[in-house]
Amino acid sequence: MTKQNEIYDLEKQEVDKEIDQNIRPSKLDEYVGQEEIKENIRVFIEAAKLRGEVLDHVLLYGPPGLGKTTLAHIIANELGVNLKTASGPAIEKSGDLAAVLSTLEPNDVLFIDEIHRMPRFIEEILYPAMEDFEFDIVIGQEGSSRSIKIDLPPFTLVGATTRAGDISSPLRDRFGIVSKLNYYTDEELKSIIQRTSRVLDMPIDDDAAEELAKRSRKTPRIANRLFKRVRDFALVNGDSIITKEITMSSLEKLHVDQYGLDQIDIEYLTSLINKFNGGPVGVETIATSIGEEVSTIEDVVEPFLLQEGFIKRTQRGRVATDKAYEHLKIAHYQDSLF
Repeated sequence: MTKQNEIYDLEKQEVDKEIDQNIRPSKLDEYVGQEEIKENIRVFIEAAKLRGEVLDHVLLYGPPGLGKTTLAHIIANELGVNLKTASGPAIEKSGDLAAVLSTLEPNDVLFIDEIHRMPRFIEEILYPAMEDFEFDIVIGQEGSSRSIKIDLPPFTLVGATTRAGDISSPLRDRFGIVSKLNYYTDEELKSIIQRTSRVLDMPIDDDAAEELAKRSRKTPRIANRLFKRVRDFALVNGDSIITKEITMSSLEKLHVDQYGLDQIDIEYLTSLINKFNGGPVGVETIATSIGEEVSTIEDVVEPFLLQEGFIKRTQRGRVATDKAYEHLKIAHYQDSLF
């Protein structure tokens, strides 16, 4: 890649980041879907305000792209406080956590994404911060070290994870509000796409919005990403509105099929069927065969394939279903006993 292309890619990433900020809803009333969670959080926020207390710590979990980060921003906005953000993998030592906690002001919201990837010893340091708003830090060299207790202002920790099972029980139990985000319906995704079209000032007709919704893997992040790419094709073609025709042709060029399966999904299923006779086979083996990270397979690819019935998990590994064979138009010869 040339230096000029690298600069272009960086500029494009910044533009996309700015667009993402613009299309992200800032209030609960603007947030589409997750109705039960939304209404519960509305009640909890209002109750905290009436009591004059800090909102209980919140754990949001579910597949990526369903709006956990957006909900964290909305919670801070609805409370009228600052949002401080951190990432689980970036907090590697107690000093990293201390640096984050030291910036908090009374009633602030601290959002930790991928909280399941924090080291266990960091979790243990976090316990008193969550329960008593105190933080113990050890300073000095080995042999002359001492522990200092730092008082923290009351704050709300919002943790987000795609793997709630990887969070230790002691940490999970310290969250007063635990909510699982579910996949979206096509109708909800259509509403999100139409809202995005208004925010970005690029009209889309109903049929096109429905087609995009069907191919968005029940995930708002993918719906918005596909909308932006289809918008690119429409703009280059000189179209002032996104029609179903431009949507269909654009998605074909993007290798997104009628189920929303993309190139990685197809590679996964093709490898599972052709290389491993449909399974059972372990996820590590599949990941190696298609050159992807195991975490990407488990967090991004498999949840949707399982949800839609293309694969199933067994004690011996992953197995392709009849639906996968039919979708890829591969003959399925099941073993028979005579």
